[in-house]
Order: sequence, then C-alpha cells, then structure tokens
Amino acid sequence: MEDLPPRPPEEPLACTVFDTAQGRCGLVWSSQGVVAARLPEVTVETLRRRFPSAQECLEWPPAIAEAIAGVQALLRGELCDLRHVALDERGLPAFRRAVHALTRAIEPGQTRTYGEIAAALGEPGAARAVGRAEAENPFPPIVPCHRVMGAGGEPTGFSAPGGIETKRRLLLIEARAAGQLAGDQQALF
Repeated sequence: MEDLPPRPPEEPLACTVFDTAQGRCGLVWSSQGVVAARLPEVTVETLRRRFPSAQECLEWPPAIAEAIAGVQALLRGELCDLRHVALDERGLPAFRRAVHALTRAIEPGQTRTYGEIAAALGEPGAARAVGRAEAENPFPPIVPCHRVMGAGGEPTGFSAPGGIETKRRLLLIEARAAGQLAGDQQALF
C-alpha cells in the first residue's frame, strides 16, 4: 500500500450536523466519500474551522444519508456495521490507512489491542504508532477506534469529546446490542 496524494484544496466539500441519541454528530464529505466524522457535541462552525471550504448541506446524497443513519443506529444502541461507508482517505499515509482497514474489520462488541493491530500489520513493535494512528482517526465511529484498547485490554486514550468516558460509553452500547450484557448492568469498566 502506498501513500495517496492529498485531496486538491479547491475540491468542493460538504458538511452537516445531525442528532443522535448521544448528541449532535457531524460529517464532512467529498465526491469520493466521508472526509471526517465527529462525535458529539459538534456544530457546523466546528466542522468549518477544520474544513473552511465545506459548505453546509441539508439535503444529503444517498450514501451520506445511509452513513448518517448508520451512525444514528449505532449510537442508539443497535448493532450496526459501518464498513460499507466510503471514506476519502486521500492524503493519509499508507500506514494510517492500513490501521483504519484493520480497525474497521473489528466486529461490533469486540475489541483488539494496539499490539494486536500492529502484529496484524506485520509490525509487532509498532503498537505506539498504531495508537497515534487511532488517536488521529478522522472518522469515528465509522472507523471504530473505540474498539482498540491498550495492553491488557485497558481503555486508553480517546481523542473524541469526552475522552475515555466516551470510549467506554460506545463500548457499553455495543456490548449491550451484541447481547453481552443483560439489562442495565454496570458499565464495563
């Protein structure tokens, strides 16, 4: 896998925010796919600070509407596979794209460690590099970096708003949806 050239700066981008059971999330997209996803709480202004050329779009293309519905379902507590959502990863190094691909392969309700992802990449000593790639993930929860844990299964670092508590909440939502927890048991951690 080789690095991809960056997205041309003049290429049009669109953005939107939408309600979920966990708060307002956001998406930015190009003609190639999702450029960025943001977990709650986000505003159009927040998205446009990072992507100044993005124009707010209230009528979503079918693929974006489907991605939004998937994120809403996941955050509502339904088992939802978002691997079909097209990503625009232009400009991201090959290593990060490979980490994203392996992270997307983790089933809802399951977890892997940074070390396991590194080993699957054929680079067993690269757990910290995997951790950095997950921390810089522009696509949560479409690329479910919340499913990747520290050594020994510890929930470490999560750059989305709410940090590790958001990570725990997402894992709990998925565990319940997968039938791993009965009723309203205490949180996993």
